[in-house]
This record gives sequence, structure tokens and C-alpha cells, in this order.
Amino acid sequence: MLSRLSRPKAATVCALPVVALLATSVFAPLPFAVAQPGMTANVLGENKGTAVITINGAPTRTTTGQLRMTTIVATGPDAPVSLGDVIDGWFRTDRAVLPRDAVYPSGDTVEQIEQHNTEQMKQSQDAATRAALSYLHLSDKNVKVTLKLADVGGPSAGLLFTLGIIDKLNGNGTGGDLTGGRTIAGTGTIDPSGQVGPVGGVALKTQAAKRDGATVFLVPRAECADAKAELPKGLRLVPVTTLKSAIDALVSLEKANGSVPSC
Repeated sequence: MLSRLSRPKAATVCALPVVALLATSVFAPLPFAVAQPGMTANVLGENKGTAVITINGAPTRTTTGQLRMTTIVATGPDAPVSLGDVIDGWFRTDRAVLPRDAVYPSGDTVEQIEQHNTEQMKQSQDAATRAALSYLHLSDKNVKVTLKLADVGGPSAGLLFTLGIIDKLNGNGTGGDLTGGRTIAGTGTIDPSGQVGPVGGVALKTQAAKRDGATVFLVPRAECADAKAELPKGLRLVPVTTLKSAIDALVSLEKANGSVPSC
């Protein structure tokens, strides 16, 4: 024979599975990745003791200032992310919670993802070289450009690679530095024709840029709103759509004349 529970006791018993479910979900892995600001690298200098840009077949300039490509770091595709991690990420400005499939293609292994990112980086480097030499009306048959950036994958350094090659070969076109002696950071893909494309993660990349001394950040125009979301104080956003627009903006900044676009 079943005895009848009092209402308070019944409520307590019913609540126990809910509490257990919530407690379990806090620690259970979820299909998310947590990203944060990553390293930056000055493409005009060295990274881990190796020159990022090496040019043969044409005279190069001694540059001042910096052109810093930016990155984000995300939890690995096989790393567990709990509800606690997600909640913590939502309430922090230096973290972003993203669907895992948006960061890593669904079903790929860690090795496949690394290979994919390496291939994207190689394609980005080739496109950057072609875009820079085309802009300067130089032939890749006479000028050889080598780009090396250890432990970084993906296409998002394309714009900064291109600007670095141009600064080393031609500066601002009139004897000065493309950077104007500043620390310029940015992100954006590049294609051989000089079109700049969006990359994602710009709100975190602006934080990495500011942390490493940048005062100006070049951002694909389509991502202005994202870049402004958590923009660090003292970092100026300059939207770009093409290689030419990026160079024109930097020259205007360096010479302090003409208009510089803003988000």
C-alpha cells in the first residue's frame, strides 16, 4: 500500500531530479567552443626567431613601425566545454562562446583540421604575394617572396602579409613607411586581385591588438559592427574593402592629410 506524501515532501522529491539534471549539465560536455584573444605577430619583423617576410630579387627597405597580424585561440575540437564554461564566457568581454561547428567543421579529426588550416594559410600567403606584386607592378618571375609564420593557420593574415610585402619593397611610395612609425594591427583575407574579405572573431582580435601596443586596427568593412562591440579604448578602427583602400588610409594617417574612413 502506498502512503501519501505531504505537499512539501512531494515538491522536494520532484525537485531532486531537476537539481540532479542541472548539476549534471554543468559538467556535461556541450557542442560549443570558447575563444579568446590570441597571439599577434609583427609581419615586418621576426616570429620565433625567423623573419616573417623574406624577399629576394628586389631591393628592400629598412622599416620602422609594426604591422601586427592578430589571432584568436579556441578550445580544441575534442575539448570538453561545460555549461559552466559557456555561462562564464557569456559574461566576459575577453571570451566568446561559439558553436563548435562554426569553429571546426563537423566530423573532422584534429589532424584534418590542422591540415585544412595549414592549406588555408598557404593559399593566403600565395594570394598575398600575388596581390602585393600586382599592386607594385612587379613580376613574380623576378621577385621571390617567402612567408613564414609558425603555429598559425587559416587565411585571416592575408591583408597584413600583403601590406608587409609592400612596405618592405615600396613603403608609402614616397620614401616613408606605410605604418608611419605606428603599430598597426588588423585582420582580413586577401585575394590576388586585392579584395579584402571578412574573417570572424574581430572583437577578440581588437583586444589582442590593443594588448600588444597597436593604436590602429584595420578591419574588413563588413565586420565594423562586430569590431565595435568590445572595442578597447584608444584603438582606432579603420574599415577597408580592398588593398588600395587600406594603403590609402594608412598613407593618409601617416601624412596627416586627407580623410581616413571610420566605422
